[in-house]
Amino acid sequence: MQLVRRTTNLLLEFSAPLLFGVFVALVAANLFPEAYHHAVEWEPIHGATFFGHHLTLHFIVNDLFMVLFFGIAAKEIAESALPGGSLNPLRKAINPLLATAGGVLGPVAVFFAGLALFRALGIYGPDAGPDRGWGIPTATDIALAWMVARAVFGKGHPAIDFLLLLAIADDAIGLGIIAIFYGDPAHPAEAAPLVFVVAGVALAAAMSFLRVNHWTPYVLLAGPLAWYGLMSAHLHPALALVPIIPFIPGPKRDSGLFVAEEAIGPHEVAGHHHDSPLHNFEHQVKPFVDVGLFFFAFANAGVALEGIGPMTALVFGSLVLGKTLGVTACSLLAVRLGFPLPEGMSTRDLVMAGYIAGLGLTVALFVSDAAFVDPILQSEAKMGALLSAGVGVSAWVLGRIFGFGRDTSTVPSDALPEAQAAK
Repeated sequence: MQLVRRTTNLLLEFSAPLLFGVFVALVAANLFPEAYHHAVEWEPIHGATFFGHHLTLHFIVNDLFMVLFFGIAAKEIAESALPGGSLNPLRKAINPLLATAGGVLGPVAVFFAGLALFRALGIYGPDAGPDRGWGIPTATDIALAWMVARAVFGKGHPAIDFLLLLAIADDAIGLGIIAIFYGDPAHPAEAAPLVFVVAGVALAAAMSFLRVNHWTPYVLLAGPLAWYGLMSAHLHPALALVPIIPFIPGPKRDSGLFVAEEAIGPHEVAGHHHDSPLHNFEHQVKPFVDVGLFFFAFANAGVALEGIGPMTALVFGSLVLGKTLGVTACSLLAVRLGFPLPEGMSTRDLVMAGYIAGLGLTVALFVSDAAFVDPILQSEAKMGALLSAGVGVSAWVLGRIFGFGRDTSTVPSDALPEAQAAK
């Protein structure tokens, strides 16, 4: 039983359901396209609607289930600012935070440069349709980046924490991009319904002030208010828990997520103390989210292989080239400004970390779906997001060729913390 539990936890930790969902979706979409389409549009309660939307598998996954996914992401971001977290004290985070800026601006710059080239070549016209894809390559898949970094650098290398902080920070920026720029394109955003979001935040703040010591009232009472406000305002409701999560009482220090079970007490799970409502939220919800990512991948990754096109190249190139160049350039700028890389991390490690940051699978798929109504552009963009998973394999190969992770004995012990603060 212990072996089964450990194996299950390992598979969930390494995003196995997500990757398996991608595989199943690709196979189904290419071999059984009609059946796949019917599966994605399947309605558990035929004819039922929810705020004007049919309750299809796609809606349930993207607009309801992903609320919990982004809630856990918000939890990691909030805790990273606690003592012991990657953003505390702020000075040690300056270099990776500047690298994060490069990891967002670099892909955007490459995207628009590539788009301008395609327009000059006559591949795209002057219409603004393709422009909406700029936000797709801005975020990094935290769990996959952590997994690949561990494989490339070896357990405990300072580049892993550097990459995790970068991934968390650019996912925070990604949440803002989704909220501001990727509402319902058919309906302009409205400000008035956001009063319900404010009401949800006020309710969460009041419960926190009254020391409500369980996460469920925050999620089940304040969360729906925020969800309704975002949906009514024609903004993406999947972000409903992002402003709510910081009010759930948490620990005084960040204990991280990826902490070896052997290193903690028998009454703690994954480094999380049971007396923290915020940690209990993650501990109780994350296994459901990890498994549910199979359905997210299945509903969003079903792209026909002939769907490869110009937008595929733009998204993939922006992720790989934009992240690598942007992260490296801005981190080295930080070094010039007096904010060094973490002790034990070299420029070579930095370039590899920037390359691994090009893994944009989960959030890139999500934004691809929100960015485009045109099915051709959407399919091409999703294929670019899917191809970014190849960064993991190529990074591992390059790591073996160039000897990454072979010798960590020269890295000071205080530069070898366990990987932490990832989703």
